[in-house]
Amino acid sequence: MHHILARIAFRPEAAAQGLAIMTELAARSREEKGCAAYQLFQQAEAPHVFQTVEEWADKAAADAHMTTPHVGAAVAAAGPLFGAPPEILAYTRLA
Repeated sequence: MHHILARIAFRPEAAAQGLAIMTELAARSREEKGCAAYQLFQQAEAPHVFQTVEEWADKAAADAHMTTPHVGAAVAAAGPLFGAPPEILAYTRLA
């Protein structure tokens, strides 16, 4: 399995728009071949900050995810609303 953690920070005034974008992205991503799990979290103390916890069959599936139309649409919609560049990190599960 290939694990991705992505931290997406929107400008504080764009929290509601960010929630809509991220919710749609999560729903569409869960439908992808190779997606074992795609969880979306919203930071309690900073509701404009979101975290995804993703589990993909392999790196190829995660890479393919990044080329899908729904990811492209989400990035295009979210880009002007970002408060910081997204942090997208891959992990290997150890325990």
